[in-house]
Amino acid sequence: MNERLEGKRPRLATAAILLAVTVMSACSSTQDVLEPSAITPPTASTTPDPSAPPSPTVAGQPALMPSTTAATQTAALSKARVQIAPIVGTSVEAATSLSERLATAARQRGIRMVGSADPAATLQLKGYFTPLVEGKQTTVIYVWDVYDPTGNRVHRISGQQKSASAGGEGWASVPASSMQAIGDATIDQLAAWIGGRSG
Repeated sequence: MNERLEGKRPRLATAAILLAVTVMSACSSTQDVLEPSAITPPTASTTPDPSAPPSPTVAGQPALMPSTTAATQTAALSKARVQIAPIVGTSVEAATSLSERLATAARQRGIRMVGSADPAATLQLKGYFTPLVEGKQTTVIYVWDVYDPTGNRVHRISGQQKSASAGGEGWASVPASSMQAIGDATIDQLAAWIGGRSG
């Protein structure tokens, strides 16, 4: 019995050593990936992996240029000239709050809004709105059709915005903050779509 145990001990010890080496190798590899100081730029003889994330900026060295995709999306947004057609279904007050927010959000995202008679428009938004009052809550349902300069519908944005009722019926129950939130959501979705078209 003791002889059998004695014969198994060297094999168990060898297996334990191999397991420890494997675990240490895995830890060392993980540390190399997670530790920024372990990341070194590729040498001239090394072919960079296109699927690898960009290296972090090192103090004293110039920052890396944005990726081609991000630059292309930014360029697409800056080239867009968006025209807003008369909005269907809203009150004058609601349309005013919405239009002001659309202009502000578009400017922040680098999208240029143009007048209704501007021939340089690359896209036109036509919006349709309906308010629904249910007790103390108001929901605004909206749909935007996006048209190209030739009049073809190329995209649709839709959604709904819920808020506490401002009192009254119909559009009188819709607070200005709801229309502003719709303006933000509309420009966010429009910017994502315009940027995605460039890819």
